Amino acid sequence: MSRPNGRYAPIESYGIIGDLQTVALVGLDGGIDFLCLPRFDSPSVFLALLDAGKGGTFAITPDLDGVRHKQIYLPDTNILLTRFLSEQGVAEISDFMPIHAEQHSSRLVRRVKAVRGEIHFRVRCAPRFDYAREDHTVTPEPGGVRFTGSSGVVLRLSSTVPLRCVEGEAVAEVTLPAGATATFILEQITADTSYPTDLDRYVADSFKDTMNFWRGWVGLSTYSGRWRDEVHRSALALKLLHCRWSGSLVAAATFGLPETIGGERNWDYRYTWIRDSAFTMYALTRLGMTAETKAFIEWLARRFESSRPETLQTLYALDGQKDLTERTLDHLEGYRGSRPVRIGNGAADQLQLDIYGELLDALYLYDKYGEPASYDLWGRIAGLVEWVCDNWQCPDEGVWEVRSGRRDFLYSRILCWVAIDRGIRLAVKRSFPAPLDTWRAARDAIYRDVFESFWDPAQQAFVGVKGTKRLDAACLIMPLVRFISPTDPRWLSTLRAVEQRLVTDSLVFRYEVEGVETDGLKGVEGTFSICSFWYIECLSRAGDLQRARFLFEKMLGYANHVGLYAEEVGPAGEHLGNFPQAFTHLALISAAYDLDRRLSRAGWRA
Repeated sequence: MSRPNGRYAPIESYGIIGDLQTVALVGLDGGIDFLCLPRFDSPSVFLALLDAGKGGTFAITPDLDGVRHKQIYLPDTNILLTRFLSEQGVAEISDFMPIHAEQHSSRLVRRVKAVRGEIHFRVRCAPRFDYAREDHTVTPEPGGVRFTGSSGVVLRLSSTVPLRCVEGEAVAEVTLPAGATATFILEQITADTSYPTDLDRYVADSFKDTMNFWRGWVGLSTYSGRWRDEVHRSALALKLLHCRWSGSLVAAATFGLPETIGGERNWDYRYTWIRDSAFTMYALTRLGMTAETKAFIEWLARRFESSRPETLQTLYALDGQKDLTERTLDHLEGYRGSRPVRIGNGAADQLQLDIYGELLDALYLYDKYGEPASYDLWGRIAGLVEWVCDNWQCPDEGVWEVRSGRRDFLYSRILCWVAIDRGIRLAVKRSFPAPLDTWRAARDAIYRDVFESFWDPAQQAFVGVKGTKRLDAACLIMPLVRFISPTDPRWLSTLRAVEQRLVTDSLVFRYEVEGVETDGLKGVEGTFSICSFWYIECLSRAGDLQRARFLFEKMLGYANHVGLYAEEVGPAGEHLGNFPQAFTHLALISAAYDLDRRLSRAGWRA
């Protein structure tokens, strides 16, 4: 596997494993370069992804000449196999994080096997606690070693081969004959943690349990269309971002990965965005999976208990904490020198009016396909709709979370319309009490405002910000949320303008290059993959099915070797931004679902 300057692997060269509490990124070369414990948004223990020298890694390397790397998931699971292929032999690492019925501490299981030939392996487990800011000690124990951070955090590495403690690291060398295996289990130790003593038995049992969990979960999907494998891989990626113990979801598995190499757009996405979570619920509901929506609604209800609608934040910590103060980790060099590396996220303090629309749309669909809304939930929904009726005209920071001041964004207007419209639909459908005349008046006022204030007759297009000439790919949401017909002449002319100025083949920039600094930051970014899939779905809904299919299948080619996507695609086709990104995978599911259905209705056989 190629590492630029011998230090950093491409973002797309990683697979991901997890246990619905946290995740680890596993490189094609067998190195685990990212892991936070005990949960997604905890401090890291491996962070070579963001600082190859200081960050820490868990590397298992076979001594093979001319080695080729291959990585696959066991079908319909998040169990990852990394293979090393050489004339001298074939080696394999099985990586997974066990999922048991009861809540448990996270364990990282690594099983090494010499598939063919006698193979010598080198093992190096080098944790770096608290984002590589904390000292630690390492001490040998029967069957393993213990790493103890200065703050009291303890990790244990259990092994079926002898380990040596060297300068704060655990190292081993082992030669395995063909068919032989070695096992390594890393976990955080707390006062009530009991770790397995029979490693081989534990690995065999937990492997079966975890495989059955993933296959049982994805088996709930009702999707059986043309792109089953890609859709289910995206669903499995989204499920990995779901927090089992809270019901919330993270927007992406990582933090600090750059949207521009060497740039400053390096955000922390390990938190629960209302928008991203609502879109995820929408995507999974389309696949017939509603348990995650129910869990998220319960999480959301706990937020309502302590918040008025006007104080509903854009994002929260997994446990609902509101303080996400943004800080920089100045001691880290960042991925390929991309600094600053940020933790926390200042967008939590922004006003983003669109979150009400995405949320109400997801709740409306859950009422339709999951469980009917309760009396108490309707009271909260009605409060949200009332607030939107009173505040839709406020400028905000928008869906792209600009840091250059509030504006009147088209996307925010559209989603405010969605919030009120879905509230009205739900009230009518369920005969809930509601001031429907007032709500309809507000909804219609937004509709008129969009056509009067955001339509540019000179360009024959809807602009992204009131009073400007600037196009924004966020407008692609308009037909997807049924604000405008996908064949309306004004929409089709807007789509043509987007194609001329924002689209390159199947790839879509979120706004025009000359307008990039309007978000308050310098530098040019890649194309936004959610916008690319939105564009494809717009073509599908407009009836241009063969073009939509052609572009959709081209976009599938930008996935990495195991079907995962980051946030953006760079100028050389490389992945940029945090990885894997919920936005991209949920938009893939939505586009696949719509396009597959329309192709079948048009008589095209699967």
